[in-house]
Amino acid sequence: MMLAGKVALVTGAGSGIGRAIALKLAGAGARIVVTDAVAERTVEVAGEIASAGGTALAFRLDITDQQNIDEVRSALEAQAAAPDIVVNNAGWNRAEPFLSNTPDLWRRVIDINFLGHVMVTRAFLDRMIVAGRGGKIVNISSDAGRVGSSGETVYAGAKGAVIAFTKSLAREMARHRINVNCVCPGPTDTPQARTNAPSLNEALAKAIPFRRFADPAEIAGAVLFFSSDEANFVTGQVMSVSGGLTMNG
Repeated sequence: MMLAGKVALVTGAGSGIGRAIALKLAGAGARIVVTDAVAERTVEVAGEIASAGGTALAFRLDITDQQNIDEVRSALEAQAAAPDIVVNNAGWNRAEPFLSNTPDLWRRVIDINFLGHVMVTRAFLDRMIVAGRGGKIVNISSDAGRVGSSGETVYAGAKGAVIAFTKSLAREMARHRINVNCVCPGPTDTPQARTNAPSLNEALAKAIPFRRFADPAEIAGAVLFFSSDEANFVTGQVMSVSGGLTMNG
């Protein structure tokens, strides 16, 4: 199996794209560290993985809370489960015009969608370097960070920061054989997307050449590639998984 013997930590793994990533990597043989801000979801997803014959650990993780991140890191070290793969997936957004935003919204969007990626990555890098086995970091950004998105201006800025963070960290980590890459989903059929007005989702689907939203498992496939040995000579790259909605480089 592609990831046999590997430990993969996935943030925001309780639902949507994160859940699909956890299941996909588990199916490839990885031992999964399922983390989410909602503890009950982590237990449910870990149970799904176990039912399918995989192995998983479940932890509540608020990626904006440094103490919580440190606690999870210590717990994993105690169980000899330091990750070989870190997938920074957790994210959050509330679509509204920029002129309607409040500073509290700005801070929450930036803390979850950018600084959370930075904090989780930093927490596990030292152990990955000391272990000397190399590793994979996969950041989930968004096509909003590549091309912008009306009604998501600060979110797009935070996701653009994830792309720049990915490229810069990839340069620094190459000497340690740690690959750092980024997946940018386009519109995807997630619980959050289903809260949109139906007219908005219909318009988005019509704009996509395939005329549909992505299935979360299709995003997870790109993450599996970047997490595997097939991507050992790939770093600092950004892959758009948007059904052709955005085709510029």
